[in-house]
Amino acid sequence: MRKQFVIEAVMLAVYGEMLVPSQPVEYIIPYTTIRELYELKDTPEPIMPDAKDETHVRTKIKELIELLEEPLNRKKIEKALTVPWTQSPPMPLSDHVTLTMVNSFDNEEYGEAFDPIETELILTAMRAQAPIMTDQLELIEKIIEAEIPVQVFDLDDFEFAVEEEGMV
Repeated sequence: MRKQFVIEAVMLAVYGEMLVPSQPVEYIIPYTTIRELYELKDTPEPIMPDAKDETHVRTKIKELIELLEEPLNRKKIEKALTVPWTQSPPMPLSDHVTLTMVNSFDNEEYGEAFDPIETELILTAMRAQAPIMTDQLELIEKIIEAEIPVQVFDLDDFEFAVEEEGMV
């Protein structure tokens, strides 16, 4: 059974280890974070502090966009975009990794404490009953302080999260 995690799409470009997990993984990605990939691809502002990392991440962003724009994957995404909270069928990235896009939307349930993408990650995690995987310590702290009933992992604990027993 695949472990599920709710993540932002850009994390797949930035953190290569997410593409080679020790066990099968399904990443559930809010559509707004996929749109964010296009913005990052076209921005002249640096994404990474190191020039070598910057080139690598931009290449990975372009590769991920190309994968999502393949006709079959594009069709899966477009079909899911017709109704709020619909999930696309899984899109395989490798033998151990699949992506599922969810047509999430920010309903401002958590007010000003969370930005729209953070809210979508939280709501997606609640609906999917899957933990959030993030590299944003501030988001983790805000979720804990607000006592939001979702499980959240720091990306540094990725392998632990993948191997943890009892996960969805």
